[in-house]
Amino acid sequence: MSDSPYIFDISGAANFEQLVIENSFHKPVLVDFWAEWCAPCKALMPMLAKITEDYAGELLLAKVNCDIEQDIVMRFGIRSLPTVVLFKDGQPVDGFAGAQPEAAIREMLKPHVAEPAPAAADPMESAQALFAEGRFAETEALLKQVLTENNENGAALILYARCLAERGELGEAEVVLDAVKGDEHKQALAGAKAQLTFLRQAADLPEVATLKSRLAQNAEDDEAVYQLAVQQLARQQYEAALEGLLKLFVRNRSYGDGLPHKTLLQVFDLLGGDHPLVTTYRRKLYQAIY
Repeated sequence: MSDSPYIFDISGAANFEQLVIENSFHKPVLVDFWAEWCAPCKALMPMLAKITEDYAGELLLAKVNCDIEQDIVMRFGIRSLPTVVLFKDGQPVDGFAGAQPEAAIREMLKPHVAEPAPAAADPMESAQALFAEGRFAETEALLKQVLTENNENGAALILYARCLAERGELGEAEVVLDAVKGDEHKQALAGAKAQLTFLRQAADLPEVATLKSRLAQNAEDDEAVYQLAVQQLARQQYEAALEGLLKLFVRNRSYGDGLPHKTLLQVFDLLGGDHPLVTTYRRKLYQAIY
């Protein structure tokens, strides 16, 4: 007997009536006529099981051992093995004899079996994708639903705070981040707090055009380099900011009591360890240090 709720062995005519005929009024039932001595049967069986599982309840699979269930074999005139018959609404509607490729079996089933409902998307994955696309209002709406179900969901709280920060609600974002408990999301929390820091700093700094003008006059104006990097971070121009911070670190790593190094690490937290920019600039930073 299979562990799957969609696959079962037939034992007797009454069992066949119940599990195949009656069930087929609700879902199509694929009946696999097989025998222990039949090598092609044993090769086909796992393929049929896989196809059935893929339909996730829209198709059932009944296995009939022909050496045991002779009455059922005679009733349906089974003459060669393997033979597979599809039942629907109490009647055989399609089938095949002999080994068949998986694609052919799936093609045979298509007109008779409904496609399984698509798996529901993970709401946090959807929210993260929306956030990455800059669709902050939609991200917030989805996160509010998540937080309605569990207002202590750390990942949702952090992403919600980042949405608030993007629209300038820095105080409210900080309150949300303070509600995150435990160390499970330590790195993401540090990154979100870094984002708030950059946004607050940027609000008090000279405009980007002013900073670029200063650098055009003096490319080694360390203050202008650092302040421009912060402005770029506030605008999510991460690559430009990382490049500026790295060059400043190489030229004057002691600037602002080690600010270039500290800020680089904050950006790594903000973007997350799997981000390609983090991989690239972490390696460059390591090379610059050693």
